[in-house]
Amino acid sequence: MSYVNPDPEPERTTGLEPGGGVPPGETPPAESSMPEAGPRETATKGWAKAPLTLILVLVALVAAFFLVYALVLIL
Repeated sequence: MSYVNPDPEPERTTGLEPGGGVPPGETPPAESSMPEAGPRETATKGWAKAPLTLILVLVALVAAFFLVYALVLIL
């Protein structure tokens, strides 16, 4: 990875005053982009397997509890 200085060189940039300021009516120099500076984007699809399995097991246990409870009330 090569490093590129994002700051413009004042002596080679047009429109800058000696102190580095910008005179009225002049557009300041644009910043350079640094694509490697941002966070890495990762694509995720749907739910992870472990949380989904845990939720399904919990739902099955609650359903089994109410089924057994209903059978006890009937008998």
